[in-house]
Amino acid sequence: MVSNLENLVAEWLPLPDLAEALDVSIKRVHSLIDERAIIAVRVGPRNIRSVPAAFLQDGGIVESLKGTISVLKDSGYEDHELLVWLFTPDESLAGTPMDALRAGRKTEIRRRAQALSW
Repeated sequence: MVSNLENLVAEWLPLPDLAEALDVSIKRVHSLIDERAIIAVRVGPRNIRSVPAAFLQDGGIVESLKGTISVLKDSGYEDHELLVWLFTPDESLAGTPMDALRAGRKTEIRRRAQALSW
């Protein structure tokens, strides 16, 4: 599944690069992962823990991401499955669920995520 995920996500940020982009310590990045504000997976030939670059917007984490992750986790999604769902193109959205979150359409995306648990 990771190879499919690597094909879906255009750009990955290793955790130290994410810390630099957010201007926080690596310890804070680990806290964001522990808090489920972001999801990190091992990708690439070196198997480095990374996050999709699309999680960043305007110098911070996409505002609606943490709540959306919570809804998907409550629906039983594992980290890799959750990321695949967020980054799989959907014709009805004219992009991916992640694109919609970045555009401020969190209500629609969370409604769809909640429907996954039924």
